[in-house]
Amino acid sequence: MRRLWSRRAAEMLVRNTIVSGGIFAFDIGLLWLLVEQAGMGKIAAAIVAFVVANSVHYVFGRSWVFRGTERALASGYFYFLVNAGIGFIITISLFAVMIRLTSVNYLIARIMVSVIAGLTVFLLNAVLNFRRL
Repeated sequence: MRRLWSRRAAEMLVRNTIVSGGIFAFDIGLLWLLVEQAGMGKIAAAIVAFVVANSVHYVFGRSWVFRGTERALASGYFYFLVNAGIGFIITISLFAVMIRLTSVNYLIARIMVSVIAGLTVFLLNAVLNFRRL
């Protein structure tokens, strides 16, 4: 538990937040494009945007956020996708609940649920996948 509150963890969280912010902006932009311009359903569009954005996130996560990992490229990507799948379940479930049960705008709902999912995935990757904490 101590390692989760270390300077090293804080530095990785800052780098992850920077990467995640950019990737999340890309994800939201893609979500908007798919819904508003391509006419895709909101849930399906959120799924597509999530998968595309997470694949891009892996490149930056591996090379900068969790630099120095000894995890092989392919297995790291596999575990990253498993962790992203957990984040996906959290994200899409909470997103669906919010847009069905509240009047919150779908983009705001997506932003709100991303905080919970993002922190969960960061911890899973830092501890289990890239083993940097």
